[in-house]
Amino acid sequence: MLIRVALGMVAASTLGIKQPPVGAWQEDAVDAIVMTAEGPLQGTVAEDYRLFQGIPYAAPPVRDLRWQSPQPVAPWSAPLDATAPGNWCPQPAGMPGSLGGGEEDCLFLNVTAPHAASATAPKPVMVWIHGGGFVSGAGNITGARRLAVDGDVVVVTINYRLGILGYFGYPGLAGSGAFGLEDQQAALRWVQRNIAAFGGDPENVTLFGESAGGMSVCAQLTSPSAEGLFQKAIVQSGSCLIDWPDNGISPGAEAAGLWASPDEAAGVGQTVAQDLGCTDAPTAIACLRDLPASDLVELPLALAFGRVAYGSPTLPKDPARAMRDGGHLSMPVMMGTTRDEARTFVSFDPDPITAERYDALLDDAFGDLAGDVAERYPLAAYSSPAVAWAAAMTDRVWACPTLENERLLAATVPVFAFEFADREAPAIFPFAADLPGGAYHGSELLSLFTIDLPGVEVTLSPDQEALSGNMIRYWSNFAHSGDPNGDGLPEWRAFTPGDPSAQSLAPGPEGIGPVDYSAEHQCDFWRALGKK
Repeated sequence: MLIRVALGMVAASTLGIKQPPVGAWQEDAVDAIVMTAEGPLQGTVAEDYRLFQGIPYAAPPVRDLRWQSPQPVAPWSAPLDATAPGNWCPQPAGMPGSLGGGEEDCLFLNVTAPHAASATAPKPVMVWIHGGGFVSGAGNITGARRLAVDGDVVVVTINYRLGILGYFGYPGLAGSGAFGLEDQQAALRWVQRNIAAFGGDPENVTLFGESAGGMSVCAQLTSPSAEGLFQKAIVQSGSCLIDWPDNGISPGAEAAGLWASPDEAAGVGQTVAQDLGCTDAPTAIACLRDLPASDLVELPLALAFGRVAYGSPTLPKDPARAMRDGGHLSMPVMMGTTRDEARTFVSFDPDPITAERYDALLDDAFGDLAGDVAERYPLAAYSSPAVAWAAAMTDRVWACPTLENERLLAATVPVFAFEFADREAPAIFPFAADLPGGAYHGSELLSLFTIDLPGVEVTLSPDQEALSGNMIRYWSNFAHSGDPNGDGLPEWRAFTPGDPSAQSLAPGPEGIGPVDYSAEHQCDFWRALGKK
């Protein structure tokens, strides 16, 4: 049961709160009060952990601060109530996985830490970036108690600006297309200033994330301004090299890649301004800043801001090109995917995939090469056309670009590759009868976190609980030392050009071990197809 310490808004001086020395714990009021550089926080104390939620790490990005770099938060003197999450960032309603609504004042983070009494030395810090296609999600969705306690780490989960508010571009607008990435760096700088007060080590920070969060981590690996803000990276379903053919990432999506050029971002921004009546170029940004955030995020074109733009000081270069050129920060990296990534996205398609539609999708995606793909992924080999299409897109869009990214990284830094392969993972999305979820995109999160979403209840089997325990140990071992291996765990071989295996993560006695990832996902075929 949670123990809430009701201190009210008492002046910090009456509580005897003083700025602790670096590395020290603030133990006033049974660990519920922590002093940060900005002011004191009143959190929640449970039996084996402490939780501080809704901590502002930057000024509200509203009015004139909309589409500007994050600014310092105003300090406070009385204890700030940190017992509940802050606002989530505005996001469109009705989209799969979206919370809908939200408030523009949303730059908050949450800290989950073991008890002060367990501290013998500063603990590794793990900073989590949530997914959601860069247009949805929130940091508090993923509960980190088990990861923090069992892994003996301090976990920080963050919000960052999304969609049109996070990735809007316009000619002459400084920072165009990358404000959400700037927010993530502002949160990392907050960690540098403050995490010692929670028992964390600011010199041992692991940045990790999934989907758009993993893509963000990968982008931060190529950002010069991120240097020194973290020392290890875990990229879950988020290679920098991901791109897709028509319909390949989601129904109706045109062929594209993750990263938008400055001209692309500015062009979409100009279209939005024209559509909303902000037609005078010199005053267009001021005009758009006067509009309610809700009007912006619900625009049909707003989903076009699910791509991050390069060309800013934060992200000067296309991350895919930076990876190919060796222009990434030097640190150990864990990177991987789930076994059946694309099943999540195929499940969002309102139209059934019949044999005839399967052929049409292949034609749209691959043109003259559609026959080659149909031969490699014949309908007879799969339980349904939907499963066949998901298998092809899992390999083409997710798995093989990830393998290539791992090869590029392994030329200069330690890399540990993985594949989450629990094909009986509990479903948090609805899947049709002809498309079982399998190890769908996002399914590994159930092994690392508790998921706090309306209507979502997850029960793991004993074998899945054991897998979860092993994964938490792997992830936290990596945070401690840069190597996921540890006593009692199946060996996880490092990824090298001579041994490009991935660690398969599945339940059961034989569920964890090396897998030939390239063969499993037919990457030689896709590599050859790309050269035709």
